[in-house]
This record gives sequence, structure tokens and C-alpha cells, in this order.
Amino acid sequence: MNERLERRARERRARRRRRIVTVTLVVGAVAAGTVAVLRAPHARHAAAVAVRRHAPRVVHVHARVRFRPTRAYLTARVPILMYHVIAAPPPGAPFPGLYVPAQEFAAQMDALARAGFHGVTQNAVLRAWRGSGPLPRNPIVVTFDNGYRTQYTAALPVLRRLHWPAVENLQLAGLPPRQGGILPREVRALLGAGWELDTQGMSHADLPELDARALARQIVVARNVIERRYHVRPRWFCYPSGRYDGTVIAAVRAAGFVGSTTVWPGWAAPTDDPYRLPRLRVLGGTSPPALLAQIRAARFALPAPASY
Repeated sequence: MNERLERRARERRARRRRRIVTVTLVVGAVAAGTVAVLRAPHARHAAAVAVRRHAPRVVHVHARVRFRPTRAYLTARVPILMYHVIAAPPPGAPFPGLYVPAQEFAAQMDALARAGFHGVTQNAVLRAWRGSGPLPRNPIVVTFDNGYRTQYTAALPVLRRLHWPAVENLQLAGLPPRQGGILPREVRALLGAGWELDTQGMSHADLPELDARALARQIVVARNVIERRYHVRPRWFCYPSGRYDGTVIAAVRAAGFVGSTTVWPGWAAPTDDPYRLPRLRVLGGTSPPALLAQIRAARFALPAPASY
């Protein structure tokens, strides 16, 4: 019995030694094949076959990577700045505060960038709030009302240098080029630079004072003209002079706009009514430190009222 057990033990040890030798030979063959690939290009195919034959099988699992928004995106408050003419006011201008000289505008944008802000569009903010896209740290939206040509000639170069997009709230009538209005080809250039194109309506009308037909012309026709002329669908409406009421909001909503901006000061938040988002009006003569202070002070302002 003892001899039989010893014989079986010797056989097990012999089988173990043969497996070790076999594994050693396989590894050596794989290594030799790999070296041959490196040293002799003409033997690459044969060596690759040997490597594949003896190499362990690897199973590749292709997982679908999905964006998972953080709560910071879903709850982000975002300041929206409002500009008009980027030029010094001419003598006798009726609203000189709406004129921001080009050098002043450039200094403001540089100060925002140094403070850590990053320019985004309203569409990007909405995507983040809905959980379908990210935002940079400290996002800020720069908007331009009416469609003045200086928004192309003076503002675009500054923002392009910072790699920031902006929002053009285009007015379709009442601001011809001879009065400083932007040209269609210049609007297309803004789109090519990544700007978002929205609208203030056909003209700078007092919307709460209009009847239903005139209100539809200001909102629906303006949207259709932009879509036909520039091949983009404006998603946001901008109330001229910030004037709105419940009827105006209902008309904007019915026209398919996802939201609207006002002139009520504050930061836009995902908990706000999207058809009453606040903005910060930047007036001429605002120094960069004053602008930063204005933005900070408005962060937790009261929401926009139901009508204005």
C-alpha cells in the first residue's frame, strides 16, 4: 500500500514538472515571437500568429459612457449681462447710459476672465439645468440687445480673443444700417463664431399694450423671419425694455420659446420662472471693479415680478 501511494506521488510530481516545462516553453515562444516582430519585419505575420495562438484570451467589454451631471450644474445660478451699443455716446444721445465704449467693454471682459468667469450661452445653461450638459466653473452669459453693428465690429473681437460665445437678441425692424443696425452677413458671422441668436421681436414695441394680432406679429413673425433668414430657430425671447405681463408670457410660451429674459436685476436660477429670467444692465461708465461688485450684489436678489 505504501509503495502504491509513493508511486502515485511520484507520478503527480512528474506531471507537475511537465506542466512547468510546457508553460516555460510557451512563454519563451511568445517572447521569441515578439522579439522577432521587433527585429525582423519580414517575419511579423508568423510571429503574430504564434503570439495570438499562445496568448491568453482577453475579453473586451465596451461600456456605454453616459454623462452624469453633478448637482452643481443642476442648481447653478448664472449672471446674465445686458449690453446695447459698444461705442462712446454721440453728442445729444437720448440714452447715453446704453453706450459702453469699446475699450471699457474690453476692460470689463478681461476683468471677468481674471475673476474666473467663463462665457456661455443661454442654451448651454438650460442644458445644464436639465441635466444634459456641463457648465464651466463660474459661468456667465453676455447678451446684446437690438442688433447694433458695434456688437459685431467691437464686441466680437474681444469675446473671440477670450474664446467666449455671446447671445444676440436681434430686433428685425426699426434699426436700419444707417442708424447703426447690424447687417445680415454680420449676424451670420456671429453665428459662425458660436454666438446664440435669439430675438426681441420685429421692433422695439411695448408688448403689453398690443392687441393679440400685433403681439403675434412681434413674437411669431420675428421667430419665423430669423429661422428663414439665418437657418436657426431662436429659442429665447427678450422683452423689449423688459416690459411683459401674463398675456405676453402666454404668447411667448405658445410660440415655442423655452424662456425669456427681462431687465430685472439678479442671477438666473433653475428655480426661476424661465419666462422671467433676470439680467444685469451694464451702463456706460461702469469700471471693471464696479461691474464685479454689481454682479456680486445681485446674486441673491428677489425674483422678477409677474409683470413689469
